[in-house]
Amino acid sequence: MAATITAFFDEPTNTVSYLVIDPETRDAAVIDPVLDYDPGAGTVDIASADRILAAAAAADARIVWVLETHAHADHLTAAPYIKARTGAMIGIGTDIRQVQQIFRPMFDAGDLAADGGDFDRLFVDGERFAIGNLEVEVMHTPGHTPADVSYRIGDAVFVGDTLFMPDYGTARADFPGGDARQLFRSIRRLLALPRATRLFMCHDYKAPGRDAYAWETTVGDERDHSVHVHDGVDEDAFVAMRTARDAGLAAPRLLLPSIQVNIRAGRFPPAEENGVRFLRIPVRPKGGAAAMLSAMD
Repeated sequence: MAATITAFFDEPTNTVSYLVIDPETRDAAVIDPVLDYDPGAGTVDIASADRILAAAAAADARIVWVLETHAHADHLTAAPYIKARTGAMIGIGTDIRQVQQIFRPMFDAGDLAADGGDFDRLFVDGERFAIGNLEVEVMHTPGHTPADVSYRIGDAVFVGDTLFMPDYGTARADFPGGDARQLFRSIRRLLALPRATRLFMCHDYKAPGRDAYAWETTVGDERDHSVHVHDGVDEDAFVAMRTARDAGLAAPRLLLPSIQVNIRAGRFPPAEENGVRFLRIPVRPKGGAAAMLSAMD
């Protein structure tokens, strides 16, 4: 039987999380859950995650996995909260270790071993595991980050940030460890699946001219209509487009908080002596500001 898939859209971060249930055993997975974080107030809340938990309870489902497609740069994950409530295991691609190694020194994260140990399971390309009687195939789809994976469950693939809806295009590839050529090859691997394969996005930003948010499309629609990677676009053309486009993009609003939490599988840095946990914001001078900062020393 096909998986039962329910989407949960978080408009503040434009993120789509998914509850995937095996209709036979009622075992379930949550993919890319969101922790509600207010950067202005420095507060966190669990309302979004509680909506998923409530939906699982209403469906008499047991959440056994929390699956991350990558270490997100635009929202904080609620994976440890869901794990605490359900006993689920947290899984991500094995190359999260590379991402941890890149960002550990940036945040002086001495508590982070950078060995993937904060996660319960590190998946390799081609690995298969089960959600009840549903078989999940892990597809390594790097480019946006080195650690991106997609999860294929029957005729459905959860592609993370690799692809967006056809009218919006593809993920950026300018984060540390990102690579536009890898991204193109990952996308072409996804688009080599049968045309009727359903693709579930992790984000939607409503392309100009579209009134409603959307997060489900098909391989065929992407091949025919994607504004960035429709059939006929070659690798060099894509890399040139992606590189030029990325050069003009601003950093995601929650980039610095998200990365340092998500590389820890949603764990915040240890509390200081006053009992408060702090997120670090590196300061990098631009232009003449370097001299100003030096003068402060």
